[in-house]
Amino acid sequence: MGKLRQFDITFDKNKEVYSPGESISGTVTVHVNQPLLCKAIKVNCNGFCGITSKLNDTAWTSEEQYFNSTFSVADKGTLKQGEHTFPFKFLIPDSAPTSFEGNYGRILYRLRAFIDTPRFAKDYNTEKAFYLLRLLNLNEVPDIWGPCCSAVTQQFTYMLVKTGTVVLKAQTNMRGYTAGQVIQVTASIHNQSGKTTGNMAASLMQRVTYETKKPTHDLRTIAEVEGGVVKPGKEVEWKEQIIVPPLPQSSLAGCDLIKIEYYVKVSLKSPDVMLTLPVHIGNVSLDEKLHLSKTAASPPSAAAEGSAATASTLDTGTSATTPTLPPRTAQKLPPRPIPRPRVSSHNSPSAPPADYHEGAEGGNLMNNGFPNKRQSQLVSPNAFSYAPGLFFSQNQQNKEPTAGATAPSIPHPDYGVTAYPHDAPPSYDESCNT
Repeated sequence: MGKLRQFDITFDKNKEVYSPGESISGTVTVHVNQPLLCKAIKVNCNGFCGITSKLNDTAWTSEEQYFNSTFSVADKGTLKQGEHTFPFKFLIPDSAPTSFEGNYGRILYRLRAFIDTPRFAKDYNTEKAFYLLRLLNLNEVPDIWGPCCSAVTQQFTYMLVKTGTVVLKAQTNMRGYTAGQVIQVTASIHNQSGKTTGNMAASLMQRVTYETKKPTHDLRTIAEVEGGVVKPGKEVEWKEQIIVPPLPQSSLAGCDLIKIEYYVKVSLKSPDVMLTLPVHIGNVSLDEKLHLSKTAASPPSAAAEGSAATASTLDTGTSATTPTLPPRTAQKLPPRPIPRPRVSSHNSPSAPPADYHEGAEGGNLMNNGFPNKRQSQLVSPNAFSYAPGLFFSQNQQNKEPTAGATAPSIPHPDYGVTAYPHDAPPSYDESCNT
């Protein structure tokens, strides 16, 4: 047995599963048969991830360290014969990922103890693993609510000449599950061919990706259920259930070397038709009441608020920013004339020249309000609204109105209610004789 009779590690309350941010404590027990000279007794706590490209190999090609702490529980001296205990305590970082063991990599946590002896003497060491569980709350996963749906149409050839089509649609009742819950799979298969299909099947799949130089994908079937066949020209709805066994969670938050994904594969044995429905495996199940409360308490979208604000601005801002025009006398106004080719150099209206007569260019224009052949006095009723800077053309001749023609009535605004006109507008005759 030698000098050392017992050298082991014990966790407080025999606890072996911890959470990030929690402290791990216990004792190191050393029982010697005779006095043992030692330089120091040290305890180390570490966590790391190692991956490889070879199956079940521990010669890691890539490693990732999460924490590594060491301290001495005993200094240089001599351990007397008998049993000695040394307490320890470590704090686990909040960022540490969940423990995981796969075919091509592992996330390991362990606590080790060392007895350093003088030169040429035998060193002693022991270790004990513990496990870390970082809970995955499915209610915090984005886009987790509602069923997961997919559809695929597959064409195939049979009997060398005939081509058939199979339409496969499937969905799961949820997108997130915990161990012990049931995945309800509903599939619709429409066989638009003259050949009977193979058996339908639904499988819960796990795909683990190890980020080596050339990523390694480890795919395995967790559970599988099988159904019947679909005869030619028939459409069948198939419902099945898959119980979720204890599995590693979907997300290894804090780990950059290993990625875990789950999905439900719905397929036909023949022809080769398959679709996938991604799902999440977590530790805290979905709570529909929590989802409804969040939906009810969520504020309206920014787009709706922006639309409401714009509408409010339009409703209130139009009357506030548009200048108020002087009120006009309520009467029937003649319509605006059709534009003529000859236009004055100014923006103000002008009468046609003296040589304007029937048969001249534009002389055949007619107006619904004034069915006269001569249109010399047909002007816009707004043409004489006075505004500062408005002036009239100087090339008009003094011409009496044609007999039988009716001059348009000029509405005069009420200047007692407006501030900007300070002079009376020119009369009709003055505007025509200027």
